[in-house]
Amino acid sequence: MTETSISVLSRMATEYAGSQPVACVPLPQSGSHRCYYRLTFNDNSTLIGVYNDDVTENRAFFEYTRFFAAQGLKVPALLAVHDDQKHYLLNDLGTQTLYDKLCEVRKNNGDFQEVMTDYRKVVAALPEFQLTARKGLDMSVAYPRAAFDRQSMQWDLNYFKYYYLKMAYIPFNEQLLEDDYQRFMDYLLSVDDHFFLYRDFQSRNIMVYQDDVWFIDYQGGRKGALQYDIASLLYDAKADLSPEIRNELLECYLDHLEQHIPVDRQQFKAYFNAFSLIRIMQAMGAYGYRGYFERKAHFLQSVPYAIRNMRYLLEQNALPEGLPELRRVLQTVVESYVASKPGNPDMLTITVQSFSYKKGIPEDTSGNGGGFVFDCRALPNPGREKQYATFTGKDDCVIRYLEQYPEVETFVGHVCALVDMSVDNYLERKFTHLTVNFGCTGGQHRSVYFAERTARHLREKYPAIAVELVHREQ
Repeated sequence: MTETSISVLSRMATEYAGSQPVACVPLPQSGSHRCYYRLTFNDNSTLIGVYNDDVTENRAFFEYTRFFAAQGLKVPALLAVHDDQKHYLLNDLGTQTLYDKLCEVRKNNGDFQEVMTDYRKVVAALPEFQLTARKGLDMSVAYPRAAFDRQSMQWDLNYFKYYYLKMAYIPFNEQLLEDDYQRFMDYLLSVDDHFFLYRDFQSRNIMVYQDDVWFIDYQGGRKGALQYDIASLLYDAKADLSPEIRNELLECYLDHLEQHIPVDRQQFKAYFNAFSLIRIMQAMGAYGYRGYFERKAHFLQSVPYAIRNMRYLLEQNALPEGLPELRRVLQTVVESYVASKPGNPDMLTITVQSFSYKKGIPEDTSGNGGGFVFDCRALPNPGREKQYATFTGKDDCVIRYLEQYPEVETFVGHVCALVDMSVDNYLERKFTHLTVNFGCTGGQHRSVYFAERTARHLREKYPAIAVELVHREQ
């Protein structure tokens, strides 16, 4: 987000609230390109400012938000929209997502029924969203496609093919797989699809605020089948719900759905399983794109959970008959996943990351919180020397520059001692994830150098753990 956009949001907030905000703090970005800010006022009240240069996407969000709010659904209040339709203000729904609460309860061995109460509220509200398509919701603004139709499904299946199968070196016969794709889509398209499909209905897009659940990030909604969204929620990879909990919540959802429309439960569940598979395939394509292609290794942490869900669905015969190549490929994905790959839920994975403080401290997407953030800005800065401007902390000239200073070696020694102490403890307690972040001004020289050295140290000292190295700004 540019400085101009920050000024626009601050001016909008001042006009809305009648006083100028005293702080405008960026919120961590996830998978989207939208930029979110929390604007704070003297009385500690807050608003959320958003900048998104995709006006078409924004128009879908505005239309859906106004309509859902008019229906009494729990969505953020749209407080102000700039004339350019790229900047807008929302009320603040806090910081805790349903996924955050789930992780917190698990970490502290808390009462899981607290989370189940929230999940039951979610599945009770889902039909209310899905049936808005029959209550006058303007679906002409749908973005980027009007319906979850054959084209949308083809995009998702190809996402899986090109960004997971090919990136993970899973062999397949492309023509046979394409033939099965067409038959699979024929099956999925044979169910009634005249409903609102939320598209990304998962625990990170549900806020827990004021003892209730609130819904965000529905701007990708379009016309589609009922089964897709409940599959997205219950097979949300890192939420890692057990089969028993998934079945209980599915029955709860169907109970509420039947209050609105008649439901053939046996038929619904058959399609539900198939939609669960295509949703998992789409998600794995996203993990592959972000992890293998964009080198954002933390996205690969979700892969083992997705594969475990895929294995369960294949065992339940979720895939329709007559799709031999697709069945073989999915079975190969399940069987070929090597236990030592990063993100295995049964081993310790350490994410070592460099970043620029100008773009904020990286979000811990593992759900565990904590970890280390080391500030390298007090150390000698090669970025001030013109000859190092085009190099990074991985280049020999920058390494030689830094290692001429004794304080650099002292810093490394202290870092390794602190991190090793946590690693030893985590291995003993069978914890599964630790983050170690290094920040400097530009995320190019010092932070990259220390992340490289620390990752190398950990791989040499602890060969049984997985070490993911991410240079966020590179």
